[in-house]
Amino acid sequence: MSETHKYDAALAADIEARWQDYWERHGTYETPNPSGDLAGDPERAARPKKFIMDMFPYPSGAGLHVGHPLGYIATDVYARFQRMTGHNVLHALGFDAFGLPAEQYAVQTGTHPRVSTEANIRTYKAQLRRLGLGHDQRRSFATIDPDYYRWTQWIFLRIFNSWYDPDAGRARPIEELVARFEAGEQATPDGRPWGELTAAERADVLSGYRLAYASDSPVNWCPGLGTVLANEEVTADGRSERGNFPVFKSKLRQWNMRITAYADRLLDGLDTVDWPEAIKLQQRNWIGRSEGARIHFQVGEKGDGGTVTVFTTRQDTLFGATYMVLAPEHHLIDAVVPAAWPEGTHAVWTGGHATPAEAVAAYRKQAAAKSDVERQAEAKEKTGVFTGAFAVNPVNGERIPVFIADYVLLGYGTGAIMAVPAHDSRDFAFARAFELPMRCVVEPADGRGTDPAEWADAFDAKDARVINSAGDGITLDGLTVPEAKSRMNSWLQERGLGEGTVNFRLRDWLFSRQRYWGEPFPIVYDEDGVAHPLPDEMLPLELPEVEDYSPRTFDPDDADTQPETPLSRNEEWVNVTLDLGDGPKRYRRETNTMPNWAGSCWYQLRYLDPHNDERLVDPEIERYWMGPREGMPTGGVDLYVGGSEHAVLHLLYARFWQKVLFDLGHVSSDEPYHKLFNQGMIQAYVYRDSRGFPVPAAEVEERDGTFLYQGQPVTRELGKIGKSLKNVVAPDEIFAAYGADTLRLYEMAMGPLEVSRPWETRAVVGQFRLLQRLWRNVLDEATGEVTVVGDEPDDETLRAMHRAIDGVTQDLEQLRFNTAIAKITELNNHVTKLARVPRAAAETLVLLIAPLAPHIAEELWARLGHGESVTRQAFPVADPAYLVAETVTCVVQVRGKIRARLEVPPAVTEAELEALALADPGVVAALGGAGIRKVIVRAPKLVNIVPA
Repeated sequence: MSETHKYDAALAADIEARWQDYWERHGTYETPNPSGDLAGDPERAARPKKFIMDMFPYPSGAGLHVGHPLGYIATDVYARFQRMTGHNVLHALGFDAFGLPAEQYAVQTGTHPRVSTEANIRTYKAQLRRLGLGHDQRRSFATIDPDYYRWTQWIFLRIFNSWYDPDAGRARPIEELVARFEAGEQATPDGRPWGELTAAERADVLSGYRLAYASDSPVNWCPGLGTVLANEEVTADGRSERGNFPVFKSKLRQWNMRITAYADRLLDGLDTVDWPEAIKLQQRNWIGRSEGARIHFQVGEKGDGGTVTVFTTRQDTLFGATYMVLAPEHHLIDAVVPAAWPEGTHAVWTGGHATPAEAVAAYRKQAAAKSDVERQAEAKEKTGVFTGAFAVNPVNGERIPVFIADYVLLGYGTGAIMAVPAHDSRDFAFARAFELPMRCVVEPADGRGTDPAEWADAFDAKDARVINSAGDGITLDGLTVPEAKSRMNSWLQERGLGEGTVNFRLRDWLFSRQRYWGEPFPIVYDEDGVAHPLPDEMLPLELPEVEDYSPRTFDPDDADTQPETPLSRNEEWVNVTLDLGDGPKRYRRETNTMPNWAGSCWYQLRYLDPHNDERLVDPEIERYWMGPREGMPTGGVDLYVGGSEHAVLHLLYARFWQKVLFDLGHVSSDEPYHKLFNQGMIQAYVYRDSRGFPVPAAEVEERDGTFLYQGQPVTRELGKIGKSLKNVVAPDEIFAAYGADTLRLYEMAMGPLEVSRPWETRAVVGQFRLLQRLWRNVLDEATGEVTVVGDEPDDETLRAMHRAIDGVTQDLEQLRFNTAIAKITELNNHVTKLARVPRAAAETLVLLIAPLAPHIAEELWARLGHGESVTRQAFPVADPAYLVAETVTCVVQVRGKIRARLEVPPAVTEAELEALALADPGVVAALGGAGIRKVIVRAPKLVNIVPA
């Protein structure tokens, strides 16, 4: 037999290249917008829509490995299926291209980050094209394109020029707040009329309201990287996620996003979206809503040290507060520390230091070297130091000592706590270590008594009764905890000593980086340091050329350093003369850049209207693709696929930006992504030598269940795919050996999409054989001629076809690609056994596999005589008549053991089924002439016979 027309790797490569060229030449995957070509096509305009998205890739220099395309293939299969079921489908892919890797490469090689990044993008595009992904290429972009980040800067300015109105529950333009100040409807912080404030003072006031603002903030300073990091970029052990350098707490002037203003909205919105519960839970926990009270404590002998406000969820225990703890970074510490230790100060409180100032300074340095996670850990030994100051408990007038301790975080609550050691384990341990008094104010129900000195740990119960809590105008004794909380809230409110409130764990989003390769801020500063936004016509503000791309880095362990950014070295760019509407003036540009998350906060909108240079997005286009509709009350992308690692980073940030744009009327959708699906991870075996070092996986041999590298035994474990683990499998290898369709099928067949699974190169051939059998069912391998016949399929084949159609349709709709492939394989195997393949069966197979293996489907569809691409063909629809089973297997049991299996009609009656069961030879033999006490019939699947 000639091998000329056999489906092998060479033929697959030829077919795939030809059809990829065809799709590109004919614009097969180009999707018109409703305000464009679609408006002239009423039939197509009336179709339902699907907007399908991937979390877009960062183009690394290494290119794709076989683990990367899993989600891209999945969304491509789903998009193709939706097109074939009559939907207008928007499916595009861009590139998240700002970020640290390109900058680090630039530092090492001197190559401009844009040059290396654009080269990487070309590599990715070639590999993604080779996979046959059906993206609308006209809608592709990279976040580094000036035409793109012009609008990132534009959105930043909208956020900068907005404030959150709690009465309206939404963002409003800052000009409306200014008008309220001018009209006296809103009081300034110090009560002076707005007109009496200087420009700098007005700017400071507005900064306290703006949704994007600069402030001296406690930050995660990483000297080893020369930049500050968001909390989410710091590992649990207090090191940088990238580079593994130590991270310290420091105070720097930084840009922030007031995401905390949207905490309630972000929580409520989770109820409107179709997301995995695990992701929703992570966001809820990160936002961390808790109800409690704010309580004001006067500090100093006569309150001359100011007021410290604490947030507590246990205001019912205020009578039990015997000391106070401030976070080491708290702004009030320097103002309250006295020159000398007060008379009678316990030696254990001083940390062995001569003065309070020395003690505080030493402890602050110690605390700065710990991460938030380390500080919150349940350490056996509690550390801290007395500040030398006292506060007054407002409920009973007691003077209580004020400590600083690292278990209190500035980023949670107010950075200060009232310590109730009898009823909080951490406070209890601290009080024991520092010999502080404890008072029981919640009655224990476990028989331990009410003297904390005799306890092994604190007692905390929310269903107990309050005791020892009577004072000036308030008595809580005998109340339940909820009753006591309510009464305490009222008492605090009446006396101006506090109020019931809601607190959130969520902190404002640190939004600046000391980097070159990021979006420049469209902000300049005047001689008074007042920030001014650039007018829209000056956008985009592009990055200048610099001689050195790296921020200044320092000794990784030196916390006493300050950032120096690459942009600050370009004096010509930094110091400029601009006319911002009041004549030419000298200004200084912002020299930080935006974080790499900025560009991915809104990219779903750019896919909709990628070439619009007049507005962010056309309202009609946005409403069509993302607007609210039945089942999607807050709108958004129909399907968004990506990794679960972005639960509290990208996903939370993008929701915030979308809500601001919604409030300001720029979009109709309040949520960016309606349905979220997290794909699993493709893993690969890692082989390690006796030293524990990875060895090249491709060079490992398996012999009798053991693994050898260069003749030496190695261990095997599953791990991520990566160069460092020497287990990378490039898709190009699979393309060369089997073709892209086989790779697509294998990745979809490996298991449920949401589950991680191991890569096994030797198993890929199974899907290659499926395609070879399909090829032979349509064509003669010797001649290349179509061999199908025009005969009608027999009844058994029709049932097999429609069962497959029904099952594959449901599976593809639910993203169950592995079971869809199993059903296609089953039908293909049935057809393989036929002496003559009916055209109807062959075409059904081709249409079913088209979303999964589009190249071979296009080729077979064309060879079957069709002139149009299979991409736009209607997906087969199952005929219900062929889905009804002809027979059902009925199990017959005697004494609980199966003695017969009967093939019976589904509609068989109980009487008929009983008669058939009793007449079966196997049943007769099992009864052995014994009488029958009872026959239990569950038609049509079960008969249970109980002998006498």
